[in-house]
Amino acid sequence: MHPQKVARARIRRFTDLPNIGPAAARDLVLLGFEHPGQLQGCDPLALYKELCRRTGAAQDPCVLDVFMSVVDFLDGNPARPWWHYTALRKQRYGALLRSTPA
Repeated sequence: MHPQKVARARIRRFTDLPNIGPAAARDLVLLGFEHPGQLQGCDPLALYKELCRRTGAAQDPCVLDVFMSVVDFLDGNPARPWWHYTALRKQRYGALLRSTPA
């Protein structure tokens, strides 16, 4: 869902979360999640690496941005577009993503 349309009180499905559309919702189900609240406090990098492992393919790093946005939102912060997290991802995980296989 577009971050400007997110209503925290109405989060029931994955697609109610900021930056989560049908494909990302399927990825979260593939990771074993059943409802949005289970993502609170998760490690976005661990989610990203597990998705890469389960799909057998390196995912676009923007997927990590999306996971960062969702976890940040569920931790009580405002809904922001996924690209808000790109610079932070590069700062926090850049060298790690380049040095380790997915």
